[in-house]
Amino acid sequence: MAADSPARLKVKRLRPSARLPERRTPGSAGLDIYADLAAEGESLELGDRPRLVPTGIAVEPPPGYEVQIRPRSGLSKEGVDVAFGTVDGDYRGELLVNMSVRGGPGQRFRIRHGDRIAQIVVAPVATAVVEEVSELSPTDRGADGFGSTGR
Repeated sequence: MAADSPARLKVKRLRPSARLPERRTPGSAGLDIYADLAAEGESLELGDRPRLVPTGIAVEPPPGYEVQIRPRSGLSKEGVDVAFGTVDGDYRGELLVNMSVRGGPGQRFRIRHGDRIAQIVVAPVATAVVEEVSELSPTDRGADGFGSTGR
């Protein structure tokens, strides 16, 4: 692939009702993906338990890349959570979006067929070889963990 040509994400529609991912603005890092609920009906209700929402698409990232499933800020402000996910370069199954509603019992949110439910970001993968060592190099922070660097 030439340095000036974009990486190509191959996308396969698994059902005719599925929509292809779309970049909403030229500067968007992510491509919106859509609920494909034709097989389940025209809508589903998110409630007390997380649901895997079908998209009707499968992807093939370019060699050396992964696809990340990320939340959309518009749904986040409505109390809908999307679990961050990694789609490995060798996975060819349907993209399913793990969605839930924030809040207590009884909180509900309806997803309709064709709704934008998440975004995908195509990102390079840095592969590393695991090397077991007896010591790690020292740092000022050391083993101090959660919240140790302040606000």
